[in-house]
Amino acid sequence: MAEVVIVPRNFRLLDELDKGEKGFGDGSVSYGLIEPDDILLRNWNGTILGAPRTPFENNIFSLQIVCDETYPTAPPRVRFVTKVNLTCVDQKTGEIIPSKLAIFQRWKYDNTIADVLTEIRGQMALKENSKLPQPAEGTTFF
Repeated sequence: MAEVVIVPRNFRLLDELDKGEKGFGDGSVSYGLIEPDDILLRNWNGTILGAPRTPFENNIFSLQIVCDETYPTAPPRVRFVTKVNLTCVDQKTGEIIPSKLAIFQRWKYDNTIADVLTEIRGQMALKENSKLPQPAEGTTFF
């Protein structure tokens, strides 16, 4: 039987930082540290480009991501800075509601910040979200 190797948190986050800085995929999501000298690799910012053929298209959404000491065993805390109306977002705080985002419900150690941002972007393409009224462009939660 193969032995499972658990990569230490900081090594894992350094790898994610490297991928986030170099870019990946189609560029629809990106992320990096808020402060380059954050040695705990705790506070991140994220960007999501609005999904095509939806009310979110041609908009850029900013998010804050906190990877506390439980990450990646537990998911990060994520909240929108840019105001957006999605069923998985608390409309008072901009925080992602963990019970309303599938990746948080089935969280695995191998999931990444990129996976979270990609799933949030996928929420924008859902019919239930594309019908919701959206806040004025440029408004923020805080």
